[in-house]
Amino acid sequence: MSDLRSSIERAAPRRKTWPWAAGAVAVLLLAGGGFAVTRGGGSVGAATGGGAPVRGGTLQFALIDYQRSPDPQWGTNYAESLIGNNITDKLTWQDPKTGEITPWLARSWEYNKDLTDFTFHLRKDVTFSDGSPFDAEAVKANFDQYVHGDQKLGINPNGAALLSGYIETRTPDPYTAVVRFKKPLASFLQASSFTANAQPGFLSLSTLRLSAKERNAPKKVIGTGPFVYDSWEPQVKTVLVRRKGYTWSPPALKHEGEAYLDKVVFNTIPEASVRTGSLASGAIDATLDVGTTDEKSLADQGFTIIHRAVSGTAILFNFNSQLFPTNDIAVRKAIQLGWDREAIRKTVLTDSYSTATSILEPSVSGYADYSGSVLKYDPEKAKELLQEAGWSEGPDGIRVKDGKKLVVKLLGISNLVVNKPAYESIQQDLKKIGIDLQLTVVPIPDYTANLAKAKTDWNVTASNRSRNDPAVLNLQYSPLLGNVTYLAKESTGVDVDEVTRTVGKLDQTLDPAAREQYAKAAQDLLLDKYALVNPVYNPAQVIAHASYVHGIVFDAQSRNHFVDAWKSNGK
Repeated sequence: MSDLRSSIERAAPRRKTWPWAAGAVAVLLLAGGGFAVTRGGGSVGAATGGGAPVRGGTLQFALIDYQRSPDPQWGTNYAESLIGNNITDKLTWQDPKTGEITPWLARSWEYNKDLTDFTFHLRKDVTFSDGSPFDAEAVKANFDQYVHGDQKLGINPNGAALLSGYIETRTPDPYTAVVRFKKPLASFLQASSFTANAQPGFLSLSTLRLSAKERNAPKKVIGTGPFVYDSWEPQVKTVLVRRKGYTWSPPALKHEGEAYLDKVVFNTIPEASVRTGSLASGAIDATLDVGTTDEKSLADQGFTIIHRAVSGTAILFNFNSQLFPTNDIAVRKAIQLGWDREAIRKTVLTDSYSTATSILEPSVSGYADYSGSVLKYDPEKAKELLQEAGWSEGPDGIRVKDGKKLVVKLLGISNLVVNKPAYESIQQDLKKIGIDLQLTVVPIPDYTANLAKAKTDWNVTASNRSRNDPAVLNLQYSPLLGNVTYLAKESTGVDVDEVTRTVGKLDQTLDPAAREQYAKAAQDLLLDKYALVNPVYNPAQVIAHASYVHGIVFDAQSRNHFVDAWKSNGK
């Protein structure tokens, strides 16, 4: 292990498309960069305008999903991560426009050449809502449990994949935390700002001592965030109230002091028509998960539509490389070529969304465009590939090989409003070339239950992964980590070691040019050479809100923060 002090290279930070210079000290200034905002219908930032912010009032906010546990380090759906982000804070903040990592609970940091030791210098004025201090010991206790879990308490190792190779957190003084890894983890700086599923939001030592069951008492789940739990009714609503004395928003937000709102009520409303009707009637002030058919009508009624694409991967078909018939690369390539993306853009998507042209969503550094090659609509080429691979057209139009029909079983999630209609459009197109795509699109709890049998029962698992860093490809596709395509030594025609090496390089450097090169190589391998992935569309989070609502922030993972939100009617 290299010595931290001797291996750090001191260099002035440079602002680039990629947020870090190779081997350099990361961020130095608390002032941070600006924060992009838009007004009504904009693509990133926050709902703004309306004059000077007004303190007070309750925001009634609707979601398609519900919070299954108040524990933010456990939650894996959008509702859970969104709510968790408002009761906890992170070490750093990622600018949603540039990808730059800027200060938050850490005022500065540095790392060694090997990218195995990361030293954070913490603010000294931060406390948990129970009055206990946020310090290096709290960082250590959180990361230890986040990565390793606690079997006696029933706490899962929720952060084991995100912080792969974590060894320990050292505490040389009360406000310095040194996070150490067994191997290079270039993406850890981005992970220190991560706001999506199973996020590293900091919890008090008193909360960390609680069992998973005990954390179902929301007022015992203590964070450092701008809001605290008031109540939690599973499948109904979660209520947060303003944290008194909060003064440490990310400097990039330029928000002074406590949150403006007194209270935020997250209402679970599964039906799109009910969410829309509740907004139109004034029963709620804002809603996420706006139906695509409702966007224009709500805008015409005077409601503001704001949206941001979800940085990370597109919504994808991840092919099971072990299960017939997707163990055949001809089938995988035919599915990539066999459906009309332009038809989906015209008939299913709104301007808030876009069809996918790679695994990565375009805002992620290292994104490359494959729309003119492997992701081009070419049904004749798809049929040719299948015919050459021995798939003959059957009497009902579905192709057959060795007496087996070309049936592809898909497991998908219904919590994003575009998913099912997009998959149905693909289903219709693939049937024309002789592929029977059978859809099972279900809510997250059912999806999770079925996912346990995905290796043996499903040819396709359709999902996305939120993470504004190209190392999301390593996290998802490395056989050592997510392995969502079930690669194994016996995978037909796939060099598993090549995949492992190629995606793994993204965590070995912070050099911008090298990471760009490695990201392209990974996309080439996954999309073209082995055709393990079929990108569908780039998801977005779409909010409709009343004209008197302002300041709802989209972060770099398109999760929402309400510290800057306010209502001009004051109610």
